[in-house]
Amino acid sequence: MTLKNDHYTYRTTWSDEDGEYVGLWSELPSLRWLAETPEAALEGIREVVGGVVTDMEARGERVPEPATAPPAS
Repeated sequence: MTLKNDHYTYRTTWSDEDGEYVGLWSELPSLRWLAETPEAALEGIREVVGGVVTDMEARGERVPEPATAPPAS
């Protein structure tokens, strides 16, 4: 599940420890997705974020603001 208006920041990097690529969500760095390719790691973390954001909204929790969002005034 990806988000309709996905403005979050993601990155992929190689993990020597895991022996795979890891997809990371900058706004909540504890979430990770491991995959054999950087493309699959990116796709996986975006799917996870979509589910997490949906769950957070359903529980009334504060959803992280995109790192690129303008500062609140």
